Amino acid sequence: MDVKNKIVKAHDLSFQKYLSEEKIAERIAVLGKEIAAQYENKNPLFIAVLNGAFVFAADLMRACGDMACEVSFVKLSSYDGLASSGKVETILGLDTSIEGREIIVIEDIVDTGKTLFQFLQHLGKFNPASISLASLLVKPDAIQYHFPIAYVGFNIPNKFVVGYGLDYNGAGRNFAAIYQLIESTSSES
Repeated sequence: MDVKNKIVKAHDLSFQKYLSEEKIAERIAVLGKEIAAQYENKNPLFIAVLNGAFVFAADLMRACGDMACEVSFVKLSSYDGLASSGKVETILGLDTSIEGREIIVIEDIVDTGKTLFQFLQHLGKFNPASISLASLLVKPDAIQYHFPIAYVGFNIPNKFVVGYGLDYNGAGRNFAAIYQLIESTSSES
C-alpha cells in the first residue's frame, strides 16, 4: 500500500489511497510489453468489459505499442452497490465476429469471478482461436469461480476499491489512483 494516504469521498463513503497513478502506470507498461511479445504478428481482438475496464483498456492497449490489434466492448452487470447481485446481465453485446480470432478480455477487477466465468463460457461458443484474460486487479481471497488469468496487474485483499475506472454506484471512476474503502469501527458509530 502507498504511504500517502489521501482520503476521497464517493457518495456517502470515504476511501483511502491504495495504489498510486505511478504504480499503476508502471505495472501496465510491463503487461503491455508482455502482451505485445506474445501476440506479435497475431492481430488480437481486445474485448473491454464496460464500464469499469475502459480506463485500463485504453492504457493497456497503448502500452502494447504499435502491434496490430482491434478493440470491441461489452457491458456486463452483476453489482448493486458494494456487493454482487449474483445475477450476470449482458447489457451491451459484441458487435464483431470472434471466430478464429485471438481474444484478450480486459477486465478491471476479478472478485468472485462469476461474471467473467459465465462470459468466458459464452465467448467460447463462438470458436475463437484463443481467449486470454487481462485484469487490472484480482482478489484471490474472494474468487469462487476459477479460470486462468494470463495478465494480472495487482493481487489485492478482499476490500472494496474505487478509482481508475472502478466505481461505487457510479462515483469514483475518474480518480487517477485506486482507493480502498475505509471501514468504520463500532467506536466510530
